[in-house]
Amino acid sequence: MNTLKMISQKFNAWRRYRETVRELSQFSDYELCDIGIRRCDIEDIVRRSGPRKADV
Repeated sequence: MNTLKMISQKFNAWRRYRETVRELSQFSDYELCDIGIRRCDIEDIVRRSGPRKADV
């Protein structure tokens, strides 16, 4: 059962990652600049942010 829980957690983390990248990618270049993100850095920033303690 532990393996299923781990797989579920990994899948949910991947799903949150993709959702966040998709949402940030919809911002205009001006909006991204306003929050200090370059379009080419979106995936790296989301990857480095990792899960928050409330999500785990």
